[in-house]
Amino acid sequence: MSLHSDSEAENELLFWIKLSTIPRLGIKGLQKILLHDSLSSLSRYTPGEWLHLGLKPEQVQYLTSGANKAAEACLKWRNRSENRFILPYYAPDYPALLKETVGAPPLLFVLGNTEVLSLPQIAIVGSRAASHPGRQDAWHFANEFVSHGLVVTSGLAIGIDGHAHDGALKGGGQTVAVLGTGLDHIYPSRHRQLAQRMIESGGALVSEFCPAAPPKPKNFPRRNRIISGMSVGVVVIEAAEKSGSLITAKYAAEQNRDVFVIPGSIHQAGYRGSNQLIRSGASLVLNPRQVMEEVGTLSSWTIDQKKNQQSELFPPFNVDKELPFAELLANVGVEATPVDILATRTNIPVHEVMRQLLDLELSGHVVAVAGGYIRKGRG
Repeated sequence: MSLHSDSEAENELLFWIKLSTIPRLGIKGLQKILLHDSLSSLSRYTPGEWLHLGLKPEQVQYLTSGANKAAEACLKWRNRSENRFILPYYAPDYPALLKETVGAPPLLFVLGNTEVLSLPQIAIVGSRAASHPGRQDAWHFANEFVSHGLVVTSGLAIGIDGHAHDGALKGGGQTVAVLGTGLDHIYPSRHRQLAQRMIESGGALVSEFCPAAPPKPKNFPRRNRIISGMSVGVVVIEAAEKSGSLITAKYAAEQNRDVFVIPGSIHQAGYRGSNQLIRSGASLVLNPRQVMEEVGTLSSWTIDQKKNQQSELFPPFNVDKELPFAELLANVGVEATPVDILATRTNIPVHEVMRQLLDLELSGHVVAVAGGYIRKGRG
């Protein structure tokens, strides 16, 4: 998506916020809408045209009335401080790993350092009512992870989450908290000071909910998919049979992330969920090094460095030779990208994207793999 001026970018962001807050639409619905027209053109659509695109009457009513107030409130929140950001799905600094997951949030609100979201992250989750050994494990694992260059991501809850954040900070590292509330409501309130320490240490608070959104029970399971989606792996510490951590582990498995579990006694109810995860195929780990051996040596490279390493495996094409379907090819990387994502990024209809991909595959420029297409080096 090309943004030709600051004012145009601001107008597009404002309209994207309006679309993103339409009830029961989601990223898939937004992607389908963007197949039809650009954001700037869509902003001029009439109610009748929106109905023709498939929006329900109540959604059109919201878009033409309440959406404007909600979007302006979001921008007002951002403008109150230099360390407040709104990352739309199409932004280059939107977390790359999260973008590739099903159901990625259309918007992310960030308080703190957005650059930390592009660094390799490892999630640590577990019980709010954790035992003393469980809290110690969370602190120790997080402390060790940051000493090897990983960012620790969790949910700011009491128990395992809080101790993981604290362990990362005490280790001199960065940590990210994903909230189930708007960023105007730090929850639980007892962790406001912890949240401030995270921001001051180069970390960030992240939420998909508009800043004024209050705590609601249904929102906390939703935030778990962001915790796992931004991370290369999830470490589960002390999860009971019906723990929210099991939801995070489920999302992680669906997102093709590694799940690591510290085992516990069969006589402790707080570890029954953890032990069941191991029975279901999660990796049993006894120390941080075992986790790092599984996810790879991530101690010194960032996402950008990773791309540089991968570019050596997939050499660039001869720049003297004109590339076929250059716009589409520029959006195919070394990680599998689905057809609908490519269509959204390029504003090319799905049927045309599929035709171009077939030609690119036959000419040796791309390869079809599970989950989409990857770029193929030649020469």
